[in-house]
Amino acid sequence: MTLTLADFKGRWHLSRQIFDDAQRVTGHFKGEAVFLPEGDGLRYVETGTLFMPGQTPMTATQSYLWGADGGGNSGVIDVLFADGRAFHSIDLSADRATADHHCAPDDYHVSYDFSRWPDWSSHWRVSGPRKAYELRNSFVHL
Repeated sequence: MTLTLADFKGRWHLSRQIFDDAQRVTGHFKGEAVFLPEGDGLRYVETGTLFMPGQTPMTATQSYLWGADGGGNSGVIDVLFADGRAFHSIDLSADRATADHHCAPDDYHVSYDFSRWPDWSSHWRVSGPRKAYELRNSFVHL
């Protein structure tokens, strides 16, 4: 199965587990992710509630731009920060994909799993002198 950018259009229930190695705490996020048409791509917008131990639950949002690979690679999605800066690319030609992003001095590694499509997941591992955490995201199509 090869997914395309258009396959992501729509709404997803988003559940996130957060493992903060530095502070030795575990939190979670519950909300929704929506992929909305914008230009030649999709705007990813997540909104929900973040729950961290010892803190009042808070509303959290995030936004990215997803677009077809500018280099013409079929089945590859470029993920950009909301301001248009490059973040990483996802190869959708297989059930699983990985990507890396270096944000000095920290490194971000993500693994995507599309094998249960239309439900899917991502697992982030962030490491470096400033950050040390894991995010496990589960997306369930609505």
